Amino acid sequence: MANTAHTEHSTEHSTGHSTGHSWDEECDVLVVGSGGGALTGAYGTAARGLDTLVVEKTGHFGGTTAYAGAGLWLPGNQAQARGGVEDSAELGRAYFRAVVGDATEHALQDAYLDHAAATVAFLEDSPHVRFEYRPFPDYFAAPGRFDLGRAVFPVDLPAPGAPHALVDAVRPPAWAERLGLPAPEGPLTDGRALIARLLLALDSTGNGRTRLRTALTRLITEDGTVVGAEAEHDGRTLRIRARRGVLLAAGGFEANAELRRAWQRLPGADWTMGAPGANTGDAISAAAGAGAAVGQLDESWWCPSLRFPDGSAAFTLGLHGGIFVDGSGRRFANESLPYDRMGRRMLAAKAGTSHDNPVWWVFDGRFGDELPGITVVPADRAAFTEAGLWRTADTLAGLAEQIGVDAEALSGTVQTFNGHAEHGVDADFQRGEDPYDRFFGQGEGTNPCLVPIEKGPFHAVQIVLGDLGTKGGVRTDADARVLREDGTAIPGLYAAGNTAASVSGPCYPGPGVPIGSAMVFAHLAAAHMAGQRTDG
Repeated sequence: MANTAHTEHSTEHSTGHSTGHSWDEECDVLVVGSGGGALTGAYGTAARGLDTLVVEKTGHFGGTTAYAGAGLWLPGNQAQARGGVEDSAELGRAYFRAVVGDATEHALQDAYLDHAAATVAFLEDSPHVRFEYRPFPDYFAAPGRFDLGRAVFPVDLPAPGAPHALVDAVRPPAWAERLGLPAPEGPLTDGRALIARLLLALDSTGNGRTRLRTALTRLITEDGTVVGAEAEHDGRTLRIRARRGVLLAAGGFEANAELRRAWQRLPGADWTMGAPGANTGDAISAAAGAGAAVGQLDESWWCPSLRFPDGSAAFTLGLHGGIFVDGSGRRFANESLPYDRMGRRMLAAKAGTSHDNPVWWVFDGRFGDELPGITVVPADRAAFTEAGLWRTADTLAGLAEQIGVDAEALSGTVQTFNGHAEHGVDADFQRGEDPYDRFFGQGEGTNPCLVPIEKGPFHAVQIVLGDLGTKGGVRTDADARVLREDGTAIPGLYAAGNTAASVSGPCYPGPGVPIGSAMVFAHLAAAHMAGQRTDG
């Protein structure tokens, strides 16, 4: 990739800001990150004729989006209509407002909801991008809820018939990367399909360039305006000029143990689903250094996670058997709750939040060597058993001894739960009464979410509080412009995705809000940098 050099002179205003040295590279728009939000923004500016450079810290495109199922919560879009789903921004607003309320500014919520459909339409103008509706329930019982969901997903992308520099550099699925396996052959699916489609769309404009292994170190400002950035590439510092603006969409700080201890009071960063080598808060720190206000730093997209022998953890959802018990041997929540809501129950109960207070997923022998639920990285029972993370006994009393809980408490918990299963009603936590619960239920009784625990051997597998990423970051306005503490926008600086404080605040309303909102605000940022307004 050719570099350009141009000498700029300016007056230094504060330590670490503009320097008057030459530029190593220039572009109209610099995009930091390569997830769904970043690439939507990059395509948005490139398709409008702006020279766009994407820099990605790691050796793969896609960030955590590449790991995701890539449902997109974008009410009223044309892909929903093709799938026979009648939705609108107003229906989405009724639901979103009922769930999120006043936790975030209504103007920000409205920007998301009013431009969701336009974002899909803009992207599908490219022949490389296509979405389809698939059922996946909204997460709360609230006005405007769709029991079968409103999310759209990227259509699978056939594998290239020959090597393709961009597609071949898409991050492997989580299970492959965590287990050290190559990316699977065949079509790209889910988040990998979204990333590959957006890369192909970007490339087709003729205005997009990409750099892997290029890490943002700081932003460069002149007279309060962000005019570029410094980045490290191959041991060299590059000064990149951005004539129209910089879009920060490089994820959150989920992989930064120091920041998580400081901002979230968690023991570290081992249990996140963030992509390795990424999401260490570089973009948030750089923006703060340029005067950006931050918010929601204590928030994440939480999820119960299976603890692995190497100390990591993997997102777990869709339980179709078993119960969760805390250190007392008792249940503390509806185990079939949507994952962020279950994660928040774990936080409230202080269960599974550190190494010395694990949650145990207890189930019986009817499932054999399989876990009765969905984990994004498969578990090897032998390895988990050797590490003490999967324990087995012929009796509940024996299992209680192995996991260090009171035998009578565990036996009583299971006996009570089995009674609920017999009658089809969870009188303690209402498991199986919500459409989301039943979406994953596979039991044979009147309540498919309540499967009795009665056939030995009995098993307990360790569950901890994980996350899909942090959701606190820089504050932004309805055009995705980054704001100062006084509420004014920093010229030339935009943010989307987990680099920005989330439009959903402390809530996770439905499948695809994280990536969907990232894409909408990146789309709005692109339009603003191009001097255009989008259709609402």
